Amino acid sequence: MKMKIKPLGDRVLVEPLEDREVIKGGIVIPDSAKEKPQEAKIVAVGAGKKDEDGKIIPIDEVKVGDIVLTSKYGGTEVKVDDKEYKILNLSDILAIVG
Repeated sequence: MKMKIKPLGDRVLVEPLEDREVIKGGIVIPDSAKEKPQEAKIVAVGAGKKDEDGKIIPIDEVKVGDIVLTSKYGGTEVKVDDKEYKILNLSDILAIVG
């Protein structure tokens, strides 16, 4: 059975993209020494944030499939069906790539 995640409020679910690092001179850098990727693909988007009257303001800045740059240490890492994802607040997304 495949698990499904739907972010709440003004949160988004992203899949971190692998670094496009080229190793020079045969030096292999272990995963623990690499920086966490800051580029990610949006997998799911929450409904939006509620205003003071309880009305939902939809998220229109990003959509599923967008490639974005995220803050380095923002969000919460989750693992679903052996894949790693991150749940971010909309404010943790810095830019859309492309």
